Amino acid sequence: MSLAEPEILSVTETTRQIKNLVEANFPYAWVVGEISNCTMASSGHVYLTLKDDSAQLRAVIWKRTASRLKFQIEDGMEVVAAGPVEVYQARGTYQLNIEQLIPQGVGALELAFRQMQEKLAAEGLFNPEHKQPIPQFPRKIALVTSPTSAAVRDMLQVITRRWKSADLVIVPVAVQGEGAAEQIAAGIEMAARIPHVDTIITGRGGGSLEDLWAFNEEVVARAIFACPIPVISAVGHEIDISISDLVADRRALTPSEAAELSVPLQSDIQATLTHWQNQLVTNLKQRARQARLQLDAIAGRPAFARPLDMVHQRAAQVDELDRRLKRSTREIMTRFQTETRHLASALDALSPLKVLNRGYSITRKETEDEPSELEIVKSISQVKQGEVLHTFIADGTIVSQIQEIQEGS
Repeated sequence: MSLAEPEILSVTETTRQIKNLVEANFPYAWVVGEISNCTMASSGHVYLTLKDDSAQLRAVIWKRTASRLKFQIEDGMEVVAAGPVEVYQARGTYQLNIEQLIPQGVGALELAFRQMQEKLAAEGLFNPEHKQPIPQFPRKIALVTSPTSAAVRDMLQVITRRWKSADLVIVPVAVQGEGAAEQIAAGIEMAARIPHVDTIITGRGGGSLEDLWAFNEEVVARAIFACPIPVISAVGHEIDISISDLVADRRALTPSEAAELSVPLQSDIQATLTHWQNQLVTNLKQRARQARLQLDAIAGRPAFARPLDMVHQRAAQVDELDRRLKRSTREIMTRFQTETRHLASALDALSPLKVLNRGYSITRKETEDEPSELEIVKSISQVKQGEVLHTFIADGTIVSQIQEIQEGS
């Protein structure tokens, strides 16, 4: 018995048959495993490995699919991945082309929410010090929401009922579906540029987590955080909370509550003004009564009962002070005159003229530089023969010329 000749295949044919066999049997496979070696390429594609305790499977998420994922892919994450298994003939390798990726144990949107919350919290976007106060009396309010929704009608009714003086402007945006997040972010930026807008409300009515998801997108959160105008966020119902709520300057449980938070109740303001007006009138009346009592008390004093008595009393005091002043002046003048006479006598006693009366004389000579000036002669060394001398005696002056000088007494 002869054996049949074996079929010899080329590498290309072998891999082609393997490719056909594998791809025919796994047109869309669901695989559970742990992510490892996760790499984001510059092209936007994500390359990773799915593994369990005894095997590994290479996988890829193309850019278009990766951009639609709501959560961040991380090593160690348990997931269910779905997509076709493809064989790459040129290398003889196969991989799972992931078209769906579902986290194990928690929903994809819930995981994405947690990851975004942790990321923005770490950057400080939720910190209280960044919150701006909501104006108490807004001039213009911008509503960034769907123009046809029940939420916008509720907000318009509440605001116009509570605070008629506020101007309202609607910035129409899509609040769900593809591109909604980008529209909301752009709407917030546009509202901030509208003149005189001092409050912005963004939000929508209730819905599923998927319906509300635009308000959990990072682009909306960063637009709210960067907005120079205070933002009130109102997304869904009381049980719903969004990333926008956490970033906003004020969170409202519903759109209607956001409208209430944005404006005061006009009747409350009127009541407050009336209260303060009445309080002011009461205070003024009370002060007027106190002033009248003080005036009556002052008017009842003796000085005001008989005002001329005080005038006479003050006049008598002035007269007494005048007498004291005159007496003091006379005493001072007398003391001054006495002291002056004493000083004059002492000065006269020291006068050279007194010496002349006792028979003495004073001799002066003319100076060479200034003949009109006379110099007192105290020694014969000061004079010489021929000089002119002036001798002062008690009753006159003797002018003489030196004929001879004799030393000694």
